[in-house]
Amino acid sequence: MRFSAPGRAGILGNPSDMYGGTVISCAVPLRARCALESSPQLVFQIGAHSLHPDTLEPQGDMFDVFRVALSGLGYSLASARFSLQAESDIPAQAGLAGSTALLTAIIACLLTPRDGRWQSQYHLCEITRKVEADILKVACGFQDQHMAAFGGFNYMDFRDKQSLQSDSHEPFATVENLNTLVETPTLPMWLAFTGQKRHSGAVHTSLRSRWESGETMVVEGMARIGALAREGKKAILARDWHHLSKLMNENYEITRSLGGSGDALDHLAQVAKANGALGVKLAGAGGEGGTIIALTLEPDRTLPALREHALQLIPLAPKAPGLFTY
Repeated sequence: MRFSAPGRAGILGNPSDMYGGTVISCAVPLRARCALESSPQLVFQIGAHSLHPDTLEPQGDMFDVFRVALSGLGYSLASARFSLQAESDIPAQAGLAGSTALLTAIIACLLTPRDGRWQSQYHLCEITRKVEADILKVACGFQDQHMAAFGGFNYMDFRDKQSLQSDSHEPFATVENLNTLVETPTLPMWLAFTGQKRHSGAVHTSLRSRWESGETMVVEGMARIGALAREGKKAILARDWHHLSKLMNENYEITRSLGGSGDALDHLAQVAKANGALGVKLAGAGGEGGTIIALTLEPDRTLPALREHALQLIPLAPKAPGLFTY
């Protein structure tokens, strides 16, 4: 059994997915993959690294993504008689949800032989987020899991999900595929990765605690960021890139004012704007590293400038599929 899931870039609205907000997000042409094969004993393999685990308790190493998936789904060392082999094209800790894409692919592999299949993509998203938040202890919203499962280019509404699954009556997200509504094969946006890693949980934990304490700046900021995505949907459908860029810039400034950016990201944003980019924002969690997304109608001017300062430039992939077996 083999599954593959894409990384993603938040175009507008992130990180309001942790606060009952709205996000517009797009897949990237980079994927994480997992294969499950029969084996007399449990084996973990990531690239050239392998392990015969003696515990499913997190150990703080690269194999914890396997451990938490197994324990979260009720497996034991004795019942897990197979090998799990994973690989990923998505840069680690780049703000492109690579860890969630990999966890989604692993959980899909584990659910298929045990339960046949999950009930729906929505159920899979909820299971994956619960494992990531409760066992891996990552502070996260819902954008990443839904993009890994659905792929493509989506408008996603997370209203009434601000309890982060602590409310048993919490609804499913609303996911609307924009590919069929936008009459353009590509989007005039590119990603620039700083090359510096950051842990999204560290960024989100601080903002979440401030929001829960009722800090006005954070509460109002997250409400406004979610509203920007709802307004941005109209701009995208009209292909009004100038208005969309203004919304992206506001999203970025709010996030930056709340301490969600960092020097490396701010520098890339300045380079992009100085070289023709109309709009810039963070593609995911910020901090001292990660990725920006730049909207430019002058790519021949903007992209060469960014290449001089970024480790990697990545296009968007609005038609990239979500989770699939291969």
